[in-house]
Amino acid sequence: MSAHLPVLVAEVVAGLNPQPGGLYVDGTFGRGGYATAILAAAPCRVVGIDRDGTAIAHGRALAEAVDGRLTLVEGCFGAMAAIAADLALPPVDGVTLDLGVSSPQLDEASRGFSFRHDGPLDMRMGQHGTTAADLVETLDEGDLANLIYQFGEERLSRRIARAIVMARTVQPITTTLQLADIVRRAIGRASDGIDPATRTFQALRIAVNDELGELDRGLDAAEQILKPGGRLAVVSFHSLEDRRVKTFLTERADTGPSGSRHLPPVARTRPASFRALARKPVTAGQAELSVNPRARSAKLRVAERLERAP
Repeated sequence: MSAHLPVLVAEVVAGLNPQPGGLYVDGTFGRGGYATAILAAAPCRVVGIDRDGTAIAHGRALAEAVDGRLTLVEGCFGAMAAIAADLALPPVDGVTLDLGVSSPQLDEASRGFSFRHDGPLDMRMGQHGTTAADLVETLDEGDLANLIYQFGEERLSRRIARAIVMARTVQPITTTLQLADIVRRAIGRASDGIDPATRTFQALRIAVNDELGELDRGLDAAEQILKPGGRLAVVSFHSLEDRRVKTFLTERADTGPSGSRHLPPVARTRPASFRALARKPVTAGQAELSVNPRARSAKLRVAERLERAP
């Protein structure tokens, strides 16, 4: 089992700029990589949130080691505003989100995230709700094709959906390697070297965990709990996530169209609530890529909360 290496951790900490006495929310605690780095950067406090109870249990040793500066909460980061209210937190100085699935979740076959290890076709980050096997078994061919196309950006989604529906008439599809084999046989080897099952597994995982809806809720919640001058740092791993983060920050920075050279500028209807700290996302350098290939698709966007109410 490989150790989890947090992606762009130095850049995330630099973006948050932790201050003594500050309060920060790590909405995707995982194995605690970001939280550990934030706590090491300044004598501050961190609230770590994760829907995976295993991650919270794993983090208890860190919480004990930092003398009460880390509070752990099992829950969804989309509910961080409600969590902050339950904990009676003041407005916070920073929020960070590391989207997608963690390395320990991929490595543990029983979680069903990986097409390289055989396990039950589960993919739930928490312990409740619909599994990937449920979706594969119950969705009709059209809905399955749409899901794989929209969430996996897979252009051969119809061929894959047809193969899945045919295969499930023979026997239920209940394991990861069953599904991966069906997808590989349906579309063949990719010229780019990426496993043919990658996009289908991504699509099912996003659907099972409502990851895009959770991201939308999390961005709104971060806007609610950040104090003016607080920082939001979000690491995404595919275009669906990054596009949502970029759109959110663009809308919050400028709520009206910017006009064009043929038309006069359109007046803003309300003040901006965020200011992006860079026009382009931060990506990993060669040194990090050499030790952590997972970083190759990572993009970090950092923004500062302004005075406007959410």
